[in-house]
Amino acid sequence: MTIYNFSAGPAVLPKEVLQQAQAELPDWHGSGMSVMEMSHRGKEYMGIQAQAEADLRELIGVPANYKVLFLQGGASQQFAMIPLNLLRGKLSADYVNTGEWSKKAIGEAKKFSYVNVVANNADKNCTYVPAFDTWKLDKEAAYVHYTPNETIGGVEFNWVPKTGSVPLVADMSSNILSRPVDVSKFGLIYAGAQKNIGPAGLTLVIVRDDLVGHAPSGLPAMLDYKTHAENDSMYNTPPTYGIYMAGLVFQWLKKNGGIAAMERTNIAKANLLYAAIDASNGFYHCPVNKADRSRMNVPFTLKDAPSTGSGLDGEFLKLADARGLLQLKGHRSVGGMRASIYNAMPLAGVQALVNFMNEFSRNHG
Repeated sequence: MTIYNFSAGPAVLPKEVLQQAQAELPDWHGSGMSVMEMSHRGKEYMGIQAQAEADLRELIGVPANYKVLFLQGGASQQFAMIPLNLLRGKLSADYVNTGEWSKKAIGEAKKFSYVNVVANNADKNCTYVPAFDTWKLDKEAAYVHYTPNETIGGVEFNWVPKTGSVPLVADMSSNILSRPVDVSKFGLIYAGAQKNIGPAGLTLVIVRDDLVGHAPSGLPAMLDYKTHAENDSMYNTPPTYGIYMAGLVFQWLKKNGGIAAMERTNIAKANLLYAAIDASNGFYHCPVNKADRSRMNVPFTLKDAPSTGSGLDGEFLKLADARGLLQLKGHRSVGGMRASIYNAMPLAGVQALVNFMNEFSRNHG
């Protein structure tokens, strides 16, 4: 039986990447060492990291005046590092609230500055992207922060906000590498690795040069972007194996047509799944505004069993597990189901899920 893992993160990795990592695990390219045993300052590992950065820059077109940092601490640590480094003497920052991860970023930023919430979709239970003409932006803000894809709520921006001279900051943890992006429109992009990049433990930061070096005096070295930029992400021991795995994912993307080809596949997968939900005559329901539905995380609910009025979630999950369709339970804060269909989820996996959903609705509708 083929297993398809729909976990929101840590998430599925490309099979080819796992097989290559398995083959290279005890002895990387005849070095006699596993990557996880290598000195991070040895020529073998330094070559791995340099290649990973070069491949990433090529894949998404990172301009020369941007630093690529391989850090630790997850996106959650970036919630604090961003205001600490980017306030630059200013008193406030603009934040867009579109769901749980936006809320967490806002809560952390409030410890260091005044937060101006410029747009909020809480009035409709975080199920849409607020129209840009409703945003109350502050021209004096240090930066504008938003979350292009909300992993829990399944809301995704299909456009990039225009913030003029105010730097735009984006938490791309759950949709980075899934579609082309013009990096030059952003002051800073950050992403936890465990969805589209590699295993948990690595955090990617892409930051424009002029935004580095403005941390307040007395800030711990590890929280200052300048520390990491000046030391090529090797001020301390970086997450070496995570960077190696990310490098394999970057190479896999390049071999398979790059980001543009990946976007086409992601659109096909999302369209297939949403079509099944919408054609179910109400048996399945996605609460997200259709124009703002995520290509990466698809939340949906099931209607009650007609004979008993009781929920069918438990039965759905049990039978899905038996079919090898794993990790479909929705986030505990919202319930229901959630299928995360990141880059490494093949179209065949989504088709298998749709086939099961159609069968389940016929049997229980």
